[in-house]
Amino acid sequence: MEAHGRTGDRNAARAERFLVETRQAGTPGVVVLALTGELDHDTAHPLQSALEEQDGTTRIVIDCSDLRFCDSTGLNVLLRTRLRLMESGGRVDLAGLHAPVDRMFEITGARRVFRVYDGLADALADSGQGE
Repeated sequence: MEAHGRTGDRNAARAERFLVETRQAGTPGVVVLALTGELDHDTAHPLQSALEEQDGTTRIVIDCSDLRFCDSTGLNVLLRTRLRLMESGGRVDLAGLHAPVDRMFEITGARRVFRVYDGLADALADSGQGE
């Protein structure tokens, strides 16, 4: 068997550090993206791709309950998606923020622009209507 080169090893390590799982929420137009691991400059591409695939979605709930870290790159991906969805009347909500991720959202002021829920069940129980 041929060994993977350094690039392959780096890509495998990134994949192990961060995972995005897309789930249907059971409500038309609502999608849940469950994030696991560390979201940063090196791992943001899978999230960006998953978000771009959500054409026609009116609400994306980001389940952060297994997200251990998020840097400014990850935050910017979420903020840009929020703006894109707002243009068509949609929204991006966050669920299950834990420290230090919650702290980063708080100190940057981003926590005030997203609707934030204690957990995924709370987010899905809310229709997401209104401000």
